[in-house]
Amino acid sequence: MTTLGAFIEELAGAFAAHAVDEPRLTAELLVAEIMQRPRLELIASPGACVPPADQERIHAASRRLCAHEPLQYVLGSANFLGHAIETDRRALIPRPETEQLVELVLACAPLWERPAPRVADVGTGSGCIIISLALARPHAACTAIDASAHALELAHKNAVRHGVHPRIAWTHSDLLADVPDASLDAIVANLPYIPSGACPALPRNVRDYEPMDALDGGPAGLDLVTRLAAQARTALVPGGYLFLEIGDEQGPAVRDLLENAGYRHINIKKDLAQRDRFALASTP
Repeated sequence: MTTLGAFIEELAGAFAAHAVDEPRLTAELLVAEIMQRPRLELIASPGACVPPADQERIHAASRRLCAHEPLQYVLGSANFLGHAIETDRRALIPRPETEQLVELVLACAPLWERPAPRVADVGTGSGCIIISLALARPHAACTAIDASAHALELAHKNAVRHGVHPRIAWTHSDLLADVPDASLDAIVANLPYIPSGACPALPRNVRDYEPMDALDGGPAGLDLVTRLAAQARTALVPGGYLFLEIGDEQGPAVRDLLENAGYRHINIKKDLAQRDRFALASTP
């Protein structure tokens, strides 16, 4: 008989030997997910038995983790604002900073006071942003845009899972190329913002598994952000809102490009680690 306590210790040791981040926590999360039991319950029951079938599934998953594949891809799901979002290599893994981006959008009271605000998520990826907005604001008219047809397939699958797919328009497009002028009240985007030169130094679990075209933002990391800011000026109605996630060293540059593009009320906000992470602005 293999006990939970011994099994988790064995996994944690293997993960530590392969330089997996937070080996003990990763082992607990993996076992909890595959055995479909709360993590705290596992910790409180170290003498419980691990069924052989579960051991096989956990060992298969642990081999992928030891190769530095992200836990969210191995499990096939990530938690985003309390919503289970299916994840795979078609799109970036949803991250806590992007949860904050959604919270900033939801906190924009004047936007949601409009009868049917039209909101687009540009570079939707897994769909975590637009799905969360659709769930929280049922009166919104939502659009998900991505240049990757594969990412849109994943986002649509997630929207079906959460029952909001009929309320989201799906657009396969290069940024706002196919969006009519003055057709949106708000645009939210988490576009690639890592400078090309920094991409080879990313952690292995990011560099080797997550889609590089969703990470690499060009020489200064701002190629797509700059293009989107220019396009959004015409796609947004007067008094429309732009919400961006940006790199932690890009605040001054993003402020400048938004000012040069004619935006007003520009605000660079920090993430929970007190680093510049978000840019908010509105059209005249």
